[in-house]
Amino acid sequence: MNLALLMPSATLKTGDALLVIDMQHDFMPGGALGIQEADCILPPLNRVITAFLRQRLPVLYTRDWHPADHCSFQAQGGPWPPHCVQHTSGAAFDARLHLAPSPLIFSLGQHPAQEQYSAFLAEDEAGRTLSATLRLLGLRRLFVAGLATDYAVCHTCLDLRRAGYGVIVLTDACRAVNLAPDDERQALRRMAGAGATLVATTDLGIAD
Repeated sequence: MNLALLMPSATLKTGDALLVIDMQHDFMPGGALGIQEADCILPPLNRVITAFLRQRLPVLYTRDWHPADHCSFQAQGGPWPPHCVQHTSGAAFDARLHLAPSPLIFSLGQHPAQEQYSAFLAEDEAGRTLSATLRLLGLRRLFVAGLATDYAVCHTCLDLRRAGYGVIVLTDACRAVNLAPDDERQALRRMAGAGATLVATTDLGIAD
């Protein structure tokens, strides 16, 4: 399978939005659950954010937002060290990330007994889900980037495809945890197999 598929209609248009997933301090190198080279995706990601805002297209942000006793933490029998705990500095967005004015932010993993890798049902401060917001905004296609390719990015894209949305994964603006060496490639294959298109930000014709 060619993992560098380019959709000819990948130029931005009405009905598109950018979904920026979990660009938080704890996922940056040196963070509580640091992902190798996660900081390297900030320049291409910020260029795409700027392009979407310039064209007045929605940019939506997700964040891990865990209670201190979340079921995914090792102390509770889960696989991960504590990370992105609500109201801590580790849960904050990286300071280098471009945020839209009055950003639309959706929190996932905020219920102690519920693991949540997909952001599809993540909630804003009013309790409205990402899924409901996509319908409210009349969106049809999502450009997806962020962390991590093999977890939140993959699961979110699969749910978006099941719901009938077009999905374009910006591969150079994502990074994987890679607990196993092939996890990233397998995640890309799953997304492509579900009908997502995989492109690099450089293929979008976005000027600096």
